[in-house]
Amino acid sequence: MTIRGIKRDLLNLLLELGKDSHPNEFAALLTEECGVISELNLLPGTVTGSSSASVFFDMMPLGTHHAGSAHSHPNGVLRPSGADLNFFPRAGRYNLIIGAPYREGDWRCFTADGEPCELAVIP
Repeated sequence: MTIRGIKRDLLNLLLELGKDSHPNEFAALLTEECGVISELNLLPGTVTGSSSASVFFDMMPLGTHHAGSAHSHPNGVLRPSGADLNFFPRAGRYNLIIGAPYREGDWRCFTADGEPCELAVIP
């Protein structure tokens, strides 16, 4: 699966989720269609707090279009923590961190091994 980018509407929704969840984190799994990350799944059983969010992977929907994850960092730090580096490989190949104050440029994408990754925003 080669991912070309993320839909702008989905990115805007993720930024709003960050704002609405603040000061707690949120976590979601991302799916792709035709190489574009286009949907999110908020899994039942997700636990959120001011310093972490964790998903219950057993609630992951069946399918082959899993792209990765998105979660927020209310502290605004746009790089993975140690816990993120353990989480990313289980979530998928493309993992977004959405940071406070949740404006258009307040996000980054990382590969499953925590390396920064460019991701185009597609209208």
